[in-house]
Amino acid sequence: MRDVSVEPSMATGGGAGEGLVDRHRLDAAIAATRNALLQSQHDNGHWCHELEADCTIPAEYVLMLHYFGEREPELEAKIGNYLRARQGKDHGWPLYESGAMDVSCSVKSYYALKLIGDDPDAEHMQRARQAIRARGGAARANVFTRMTLALFGELPWRGVPVVPVELVLLPRWFPVHLLKISYWSRTVVTPLAVLCSLKPRAANPLGVGIRELFITAPEDERHYFDPPRTLLARLFLWLDRFAHVLDAHPPKWLRRRAVKRAMDWMLPRLNGEDGLGAIFPAMVNACEVLALLGYDQNESPLREARQSVRKLLIEKDTEAYCQPCVSPVWDTGLGCLAMQEDARSHPLPELQQSVTRALDWLHEKQLTDEDGDWTLTHPRLPGGSWAFQYNNAAYPDLDDTAVMAWTMLRGGADGADTRYAESIQRAADWLIGMQSRNGGFAAFDSDNTHYWLNQIPFADHGALLDPPTSDVSARVLTFLSALARPGDKRARTRVLAYLRNSQTDAGCWFGRWGTNYIYGTWSALMALEAAGVDHGDAAVRRGVAWLKQCQRADGGWGETNDTYMDPGLAGTDSRSNAAQTAWALLGLMASGEGGSEAVARGVQWLVQTQDQDGRWHDKGFNAPGFPRVFYLKYHGYSHYFPYWALARYRRCTVDG
Repeated sequence: MRDVSVEPSMATGGGAGEGLVDRHRLDAAIAATRNALLQSQHDNGHWCHELEADCTIPAEYVLMLHYFGEREPELEAKIGNYLRARQGKDHGWPLYESGAMDVSCSVKSYYALKLIGDDPDAEHMQRARQAIRARGGAARANVFTRMTLALFGELPWRGVPVVPVELVLLPRWFPVHLLKISYWSRTVVTPLAVLCSLKPRAANPLGVGIRELFITAPEDERHYFDPPRTLLARLFLWLDRFAHVLDAHPPKWLRRRAVKRAMDWMLPRLNGEDGLGAIFPAMVNACEVLALLGYDQNESPLREARQSVRKLLIEKDTEAYCQPCVSPVWDTGLGCLAMQEDARSHPLPELQQSVTRALDWLHEKQLTDEDGDWTLTHPRLPGGSWAFQYNNAAYPDLDDTAVMAWTMLRGGADGADTRYAESIQRAADWLIGMQSRNGGFAAFDSDNTHYWLNQIPFADHGALLDPPTSDVSARVLTFLSALARPGDKRARTRVLAYLRNSQTDAGCWFGRWGTNYIYGTWSALMALEAAGVDHGDAAVRRGVAWLKQCQRADGGWGETNDTYMDPGLAGTDSRSNAAQTAWALLGLMASGEGGSEAVARGVQWLVQTQDQDGRWHDKGFNAPGFPRVFYLKYHGYSHYFPYWALARYRRCTVDG
């Protein structure tokens, strides 16, 4: 990533751009998107927009049905339409719209289509097969895909790393332990370890296989694992080979004890119809384990576990897909922030009513009990957090907690509401208790930085851990600075130092939970403003300069997910999109650039590209679930973020 030289005069912001935006068109655009957001609000006050992932998830839904020996022809046909429509130009399936094909996603999509009934000699299947084989075949798929294939008997278990269920018996001081990995890894690995240890066979009633995707017959393949790049990785691979020998003949009493311990851990966390961890992979693994251990399909807990997966489906007239999870709390908090910005200059009754209903719904969703996994590392820390989903009490997250508490602190259209004072204080206490030693904040844990675990053969996805990140840290700093409790000064100072240290040489910040450097830079600049950092500060000016140099000729901003593989592409894409344009605008306006020509051009782009329904409809995926391996499209991002940006622009320029 190239360095950015900063001119001192850039700190002034200027007013050259004001005249480029017509006041009436701006007001009309804000009114249209306001009305669209009001109309999409649920009766109880919350919002929940679709959350779309790559084709891996709907393909896995089909694979799950056939694992259980079930068929749903009408649903499968719709999923088939969805998968075929997203086959890429290189004939495989990408991890995000317009991305390069991914072997693992392509293998699962091909297998799902074949299970649905697509003829392997059909043109689209032939093209997909050729593309997969040209990239090494199914043997080159990632660990999770190979595990699925092993469950279907399509490759031998030696083709996957050993994940013995006995892991759950290890003491906490051991180098490998469930508490040393992220929440999402914990909830996925625990039931997966049972499956990998007991090695069930999928029902697969049609007997469909995909041997044609292998270059070498799977039973003869000897190169399922990439050559280790480090001495530690080489050691772990050697240990894995030794573990395969032990796993073939484990002491029966020890395995029974380990399976019982795994179930004792899993059953209290099944989370009813919201599912284990409230995320699709963990929920599917839980369903398969419960069935394997003899639980009745028509009774709890298996009935509820199956329903939790079913509730993730988005079914339309001709297509259907499965969401990786749902995002109601996140959507509601961000929708509130947009409306609160609008209400600061236009306190309309409908805004007041909408925000109040949303805040009341959020207030009821706060988790004040101390029964989450975070208490295992912070046993004396009182609760006060929010989860991302409707219900996920075991795994609240810091990003949501910061946003929800900040939203409550801002209050309704007429200012703060004292009804939420206790909720706000509890949230602040919980967040400070979860601060990591380096001053930053992670998504779900603190000090989850056991980086050597990413060297084990199972962790080829590189997303086993949950370390502190700039974007989450920025959100926490924004809230704590707005709250401004004297006792929190040390925590604020530490996270501010973390943010300064994490700024790149180019002047931007990495975005772990949104694509990518534009998201991270917006988050950081908002936090620096909230913390009282002067607009002329060197870090602010470097961030501003980077955003301005990334602005596209049409006035908007766009950034590709390719930046997670190649940081040299930071801030670039082949097109502008609404969410990333809004992030850039919010970051610039937080830095004193509200009257600049760059901001006016960006606002003009938003106004001109708004659809007749008052929304923007970005095609691209706008967030990583896990960089390099799993990406998301928050459908709400191209709605409430542009709304927020336009409302702030009106307040800081037009309304004075």
